[in-house]
Amino acid sequence: MSDSNVSVAPKMDDPPIQYSMILDHLIGDKRPVKDLSPGVMGGLPVPPKSDEQKMIERGMESCAFKSVLACVGGFVLGGAFGVFTAGIDTNVGFDPKDPLRTPTAREVLRDMGQRGMSYAKNFAIVGAMFSCTECIIESHRGKSDWKNAVYSGCVTGGAIGFRAGLKAGVLGCGGFAAFSAAIEYYLR
Repeated sequence: MSDSNVSVAPKMDDPPIQYSMILDHLIGDKRPVKDLSPGVMGGLPVPPKSDEQKMIERGMESCAFKSVLACVGGFVLGGAFGVFTAGIDTNVGFDPKDPLRTPTAREVLRDMGQRGMSYAKNFAIVGAMFSCTECIIESHRGKSDWKNAVYSGCVTGGAIGFRAGLKAGVLGCGGFAAFSAAIEYYLR
């Protein structure tokens, strides 16, 4: 007889392998910890970050930086939007006391600048308020999900609308929250 036909039978002295021992080894406490670095997982290896890089990363993730960035972005976007809407408006530069007089280019540009500045300030305030409240809510909850934007939209809309009364504050809260939920649903 050849050695290939010989079957190996378990000895009676060996303890049987239990299913629970296998599970404990695969998913339990005895599971070996694997190194999940990008190089092992097939990605590009990343060198460790220096202390300066970590400090800059922490600064850019802070609520203050996010709020300032949203404020500046809102100012630029609002200014562009204000100038654009002023360019479409046919009444820019017209004097209501003398409607037959044609406005000069200086008057039209001054009105466009005023409208652009007004829109820029409003967008900057709304952007800073929304970003700051969203960051604070996210830090407090410890989660980054769509609910943060909805809560922040409610706080921002409520604060803006509350200047006109309680009913306007409640409507502002609901409107901003619904808009934030729609944007989060679309973006995620």
